[in-house]
Amino acid sequence: MEIADVRRETTDAEEQIVVFSLGMEFYGVSIEAVNTIIRMPEITYVPHTLPYVRGVMNLRGTIVPVICTRKRFGMNEAEVTKATRVVVVENEGVLVGMVVDAVIETLRLPLANIEPLSSLVISMDARYLRGVGKAGDRLIILLAMDKVLEKEDVQAIAALGERDAEKN
Repeated sequence: MEIADVRRETTDAEEQIVVFSLGMEFYGVSIEAVNTIIRMPEITYVPHTLPYVRGVMNLRGTIVPVICTRKRFGMNEAEVTKATRVVVVENEGVLVGMVVDAVIETLRLPLANIEPLSSLVISMDARYLRGVGKAGDRLIILLAMDKVLEKEDVQAIAALGERDAEKN
């Protein structure tokens, strides 16, 4: 799926998001941060990396680091299935693949349907979250990509991709 195919002009009153699942929960990321979505590729393990980094993949000639989104959020890893996808996002000018259980859809979410996190959630470790979206009877946890992949981590991950590219 090419993201450019689904991107259209959005209004000020809505946000277009890519919805994916991790377990039974739905998560969303702004389509503006998404470069592409692909089936699970071959991933090359790279030693001495961050605990949630699975390794690197070759995306059309570019070495892209890949993270296990479940591990990043403190969840157990899941087996790779036919539905498993890698959502390639751009953060701080660096492409990073995020392994997710399944990509559900892209949707336009009215800003009126996005609520900030409640004080109960904020008291917990919610640094990766920027709000909760309501789409029909579903709740979608909206991610703050600048927190999921913090600047220092992005720099370390970018160096990992460059290091692996130099080997080839």
